[in-house]
Amino acid sequence: MSNPQDDAVSTFTAAQLSRIARHGIHTSPTSIDPAAVHLAEALIAALDGTAEQPTLPPDLRELTERVRQAADLGFPRITARDGVRLSAFSIRLRTDEPRPVVIVPSGWTPFGWGLFAYTYLQLALRGYHVLAYTPRGLGTTTFVPGKGYVDGPFTSGGTIDVAGPADWADGSTVIDYARQHLSPSRIAFLGESYGSGISQLVAAKDPDGRVDAVVALSTWGDLATSLLQGGTRHLAAVTLLVDFTGGPVERKFDAPTRQLLADFRAGENLGAVESWLKERSPASYRDTTNAREVPTFFSNTWHETLFPANQVIEHFDALTVPKHLNLWIGDHAAPEGAGLTIPFSGPNTPVEEAFAWLDHHVRDVGNDVPGWSPVSSQIMFTYETRTDPRSRKAEIVAPAAREPKPSWEAVTTATERWYLTAAASDDGRDGGLATEAETGWRREFTAGQPTEAVAVDAPMTTGQAEWNGTPKTYVTEKFDRQYLAVWTSAPLTADGEGAARRIRGIPELTLGVRSTAPATTLVAYLFDVGPDDTGRIVTHEPLTLTDLDPDQDRDATWRLQAAGYDVAGGHRLMLVVTSKDPLYSDASVDGSTTTITSPDGSAAVLTLPLG
Repeated sequence: MSNPQDDAVSTFTAAQLSRIARHGIHTSPTSIDPAAVHLAEALIAALDGTAEQPTLPPDLRELTERVRQAADLGFPRITARDGVRLSAFSIRLRTDEPRPVVIVPSGWTPFGWGLFAYTYLQLALRGYHVLAYTPRGLGTTTFVPGKGYVDGPFTSGGTIDVAGPADWADGSTVIDYARQHLSPSRIAFLGESYGSGISQLVAAKDPDGRVDAVVALSTWGDLATSLLQGGTRHLAAVTLLVDFTGGPVERKFDAPTRQLLADFRAGENLGAVESWLKERSPASYRDTTNAREVPTFFSNTWHETLFPANQVIEHFDALTVPKHLNLWIGDHAAPEGAGLTIPFSGPNTPVEEAFAWLDHHVRDVGNDVPGWSPVSSQIMFTYETRTDPRSRKAEIVAPAAREPKPSWEAVTTATERWYLTAAASDDGRDGGLATEAETGWRREFTAGQPTEAVAVDAPMTTGQAEWNGTPKTYVTEKFDRQYLAVWTSAPLTADGEGAARRIRGIPELTLGVRSTAPATTLVAYLFDVGPDDTGRIVTHEPLTLTDLDPDQDRDATWRLQAAGYDVAGGHRLMLVVTSKDPLYSDASVDGSTTTITSPDGSAAVLTLPLG
């Protein structure tokens, strides 16, 4: 992003805003739609009064003018306790009435606090002071010949602490600044992605307990479980984060952090890596959060590729504070990203509900938040549609079909056991999923090769398409049975409302395994397969096994990621187990043989949660 004093800002079109609304703010896992960046620049230039001529649509020009007339704006540098200077932006409402402040640590992005300028305006018009800042180390840092490395205006000094103790202390320093310059009645934190984790951690670690409410969007509860689970490292997530800081690794991270990142990539010293990640996990300080009774709002996605759903659910479930959890179709930032960035023709529900949470808990607004069920699950894959008056074609507005529940435990009302069997058809190519146990069989595949069975084509962008009504489809006939194993059910019979199975909760898989190599990785996928053999993913999860004996079966049980999914009548369940997925590290040896077994007396079984 350019300097807010730079008035060479792009002009906007309705088509650009429509594209962001439709496709989200990410054009790839490590790039932001330039139109979203330019819109933020234009808003900031308009607020600062430095735009040479109107470049914003009339409604946004009016919005910025309303805020300028009602508030004093600032672009401070907040000095941290160790001397690091944090880039920040403030909106101080001109009023003698006590007003709360919403503090917004930016997400993990080169554009720092500037990207969500639209959000700050919305918060100001709702009656909040606003103080946004870029966490230390983040932001664009560019090499300029003759000048060395130069930081952009939204870049904070120091090196990235990955939501560690320096970030907690910075959060408290930002609170100090807010109290001195904004005189807030109460203090709330709102964060998306990286900012959401920092928000939770500051609420738990601020020495004086000064945070009155938290909104955590696309967040984590346990960072260790998010990135290092089941003996499997989430390499793609860490790689894209390292590539999206805004500058070279040697400038963005100090030497100890670079070593930890290198150990993670190499699979070495993982005990130290795990401890480092646990220190940066809100779940590690849950007792403090509970004691402080900080109302906390969570919003995540079923197919989250950065911070998978189970660890957030577990953290949420153990909190005793006023709390709410939304689970949406899609992947990281898909539901709320555009809503934080651009105006919509109608409300962006994920963001509006986050604002309603703040309104109730820090502005004492008498809204419907007290009547919300603590858990709201959006069910895959139903979508709200409308008819375009010009083309008369139906178009998807947004995913629909949400189910409120009084607790996470109430999401699952029953379980069903699907036993893996030797064969589902006469040709014996695939195994079956049946309601009666069958043991004494084995299925082999060659490990170490990628296949068409993958969780996503790309983190975030596949999930954004899913959020917008086009989930990834799989041609299951292309699954190369040489490199994976498949078990399929018979077509399922629908109930009176058209659903054959209502999957609600966390599936679990138990099977026997052996390998000709001393270690192997198993990636289990559960697909919904239609009559045309086209599949859609329900859920998945990897597991890595070590110290294997080629002559001995190892029992393996692991939980797949949580799902809220309706399988239609006539569709089949398909379980696939393979050895590689681009999201993860793997211990599979290319050319080795992995054998899935169901030894006598130990049935292999998929346990499905139903609701």
